[in-house]
Amino acid sequence: MTLSDLTLDRDGLIAALECTDPAFEEALRQEAYRVKVAHVGKNVYLRGLIEISNRCRKDCLYCGIRRGNAACPRYELSDEEVLAAATYAARQRFGSVVIQGGERSDTAFIQKITRLVKALKQIGTENGLPLGITLSLGEQSRDVYAEWFDAGAHRYLLRIESSNPDLYRKIHPQDGLHSYERRLEALYDLKAIGYQAGTGVMIGMPFQTAADLADDLLFFRRFGGPMIGMGPYHPNAETPLTRSGASYPSDEARFSLGLKMIALLRLLMPDINIAAATSLEVFSPRGRVLGLLSGANVIMPNVTPEAQLVKYNLYDRKTLLRDRQLNDVLHSDQIRIGFGQWGDAVL
Repeated sequence: MTLSDLTLDRDGLIAALECTDPAFEEALRQEAYRVKVAHVGKNVYLRGLIEISNRCRKDCLYCGIRRGNAACPRYELSDEEVLAAATYAARQRFGSVVIQGGERSDTAFIQKITRLVKALKQIGTENGLPLGITLSLGEQSRDVYAEWFDAGAHRYLLRIESSNPDLYRKIHPQDGLHSYERRLEALYDLKAIGYQAGTGVMIGMPFQTAADLADDLLFFRRFGGPMIGMGPYHPNAETPLTRSGASYPSDEARFSLGLKMIALLRLLMPDINIAAATSLEVFSPRGRVLGLLSGANVIMPNVTPEAQLVKYNLYDRKTLLRDRQLNDVLHSDQIRIGFGQWGDAVL
């Protein structure tokens, strides 16, 4: 297959995802990077990642912080720890922060997030740069999403994990808390409220086909989300999906798929924000740089307090990109960092 053979319909996307010719893969990444620069520029936008808590009410079969994982030491950052991390990010001119955590719907947690979002807006003002605020805290009621939006959050990431309802059900327990239909409803609630609503999927997980991934890409386009965060699947030894022995592609194949998914999405949706996921660096120290050179334009340096970093263990072999590494990692490839910019997609 050559780049001139590529079509962006379902059959063409499947063919591209199944093609393992290195020359095609390199040409695809180069074309996606060209399209990225033409539509959103060379800037890479920074989101300081604050992993607020690994306590979760859900029991997703693939996730290391699932409710049923007794081997996971639980934590929750205090308000002071969150605000200190955000202040650091603001002073480093990251432009935005992401509050990410396990899904909770208790009143105390909801009120805490509302309180913190308001305080985060103040921190940005005090440092001369209003902070962009992304939340990634799972499914909530429409009223809760509205409360957090009114407090000052303006982006929300809620990954669909798979747009195939049958595959979604295979990786989630059927316990009444995990519903494909509810996940879709939550995504459209976010859009209706006014968030820059983003989603994403795992790439190369058990039971998944190239057709599933092609359908995921087309789902993103139908949904019209201005930001997408997706990355290769990595197993966690303490999860039912790993213990089931279900097969999945090799490291090399999952890395290749991760970069191709970024590149194909950039061709499908030239103007959106696409994150170069942390999980790319499990395969290569330059994983996220290669993601950026394949069409991504967002990275999320982790500013969570050091003592808690290893406890937010979604998957084994997790790597961490701290801000002190940014210049060395990115400068080598002459990628321009958009310091101090929110970097919202303009659609």
